Amino acid sequence: MKVDGTHYRTIWLAEDGWSLEIIDQRLLPHEFAIQRLTNIGEAADAIRTMAVRGAPLIGAAAAYGMCLQARVDASDDALREGYAQLLATRPTAVNLRWALDEMLSAIRASVINDRVAAAYAKAAAICDEDVAMCEAIGRYGLDLFRECIGGRAEDGTLNVLTHCNAGWLATVDWGTALAPVYMAHDAGIDVHVWVDETRPRNQGSSLTAWELGKHGVPHTVIADNTGGHLMQHGAVDLCITGADRTTASGDVCNKIGTYLKALAAADNGIPFYVALPRTTIDWTIDSGESIPIEKRDSGEVTHMSGREGDGSVKWIQVTPDGTKAANYAFDVTPARLVTRLVTDQGTCAASKDGLLGLFPERRSQK
Repeated sequence: MKVDGTHYRTIWLAEDGWSLEIIDQRLLPHEFAIQRLTNIGEAADAIRTMAVRGAPLIGAAAAYGMCLQARVDASDDALREGYAQLLATRPTAVNLRWALDEMLSAIRASVINDRVAAAYAKAAAICDEDVAMCEAIGRYGLDLFRECIGGRAEDGTLNVLTHCNAGWLATVDWGTALAPVYMAHDAGIDVHVWVDETRPRNQGSSLTAWELGKHGVPHTVIADNTGGHLMQHGAVDLCITGADRTTASGDVCNKIGTYLKALAAADNGIPFYVALPRTTIDWTIDSGESIPIEKRDSGEVTHMSGREGDGSVKWIQVTPDGTKAANYAFDVTPARLVTRLVTDQGTCAASKDGLLGLFPERRSQK
C-alpha cells in the first residue's frame, strides 16, 4: 500500500542488509516515523509495546528477531533463548508461535556457518507469503462484497463496519479485513467504512482511519457503542474484522469489543465476516475458551494520547486519581455468530468441517 504516493511494507531490511526498519505505529496518526531495530531485545520490545502489532505482522517481526539473534549467536542454546524471549511478548496471537516454529526449524536444518543466511531467507519468505495470502483474502472478500451489493444499483454505497485495525498496518502489506475494502474501492465500487474507534489504544480511529485516508477510501470514525444503532437503522450492509487466533472449530479471538459487534449483527440479520490467513488458525484447540486472553497495562484505559492545538502530542489521564482499570485486550466470538471465514484459500462456514474443507491436509494431522 502507499503513503503519500510511496509504497511501503510495514517491515523491511535496512540498507545495511541485516538490521530492520519498521513503521512505528505508536506514533500514528500524528507522526509517520521509521524505527530501526538492531538486536533481538529491540525486536521483542517493538512487539511488546506495539510499535508493530497485528497478528501477521507480529509473526513477521518475530521472524526477523530470530535473524538478529542468529547474527550474534546461532547455536541451538542461543536460538532457544531467543525463541522464548520473543514468544513471551504477546500471548494471544498464534502467528507469533507459528513464525517462531518455522524459523527455528529452518535455521536448525542448516550447518552452523550457514544459519544466518538461512534465517534471513526464511524470514523474507514468511513476509512474502503473508503479502500473497492477504492479497488472496482481498480477492475472496471482494466476491462477498459483490454478493452483498446484489441487485442494488451500481452507484449504491456499500457500507462496511470494521473493528480495530486489520489493514495493511496489521500485516506486511494489504491487510486482512481491509484488503477487500481496498480492492472494492480500486474496482470503482462506492464503498464507505464505519470505523470503530476501538478503545483502548484507539487503533481504529488512529490507524484504520489513517490508512483508509491515505488510500482515499471514504470513512467515518464512530464511538465503539454506535455500531448497533447504525445496524438497527439500516446503515450497515456488512461487518468484517480480522482475527488474532481462530480455533479449529471456527471460534474467533479478536480485539475486545468484536463479540458485541457480532451479537448486534446477528440480531439485525447483517453478515459478519472474519478475514484471516491460514497462519492465524490454531489447529491445536477447538474451543475459544482455551485461548489465553492478554491483559495489558491499565494505563491504556486510564490514559489517552492526543494532539493539542499547537501540534504537540500529549498523554493525558481521563479517570479519577486512584481509579482501578481492567484492560482485557481480546474477546472471543463464537463460531455461531460468524457468517463466513475469509481465508487465503477461499471462504467457508465458521466450523470444523468448513475449515477442513479448505485445508483438507489437516484431516490427517488431527
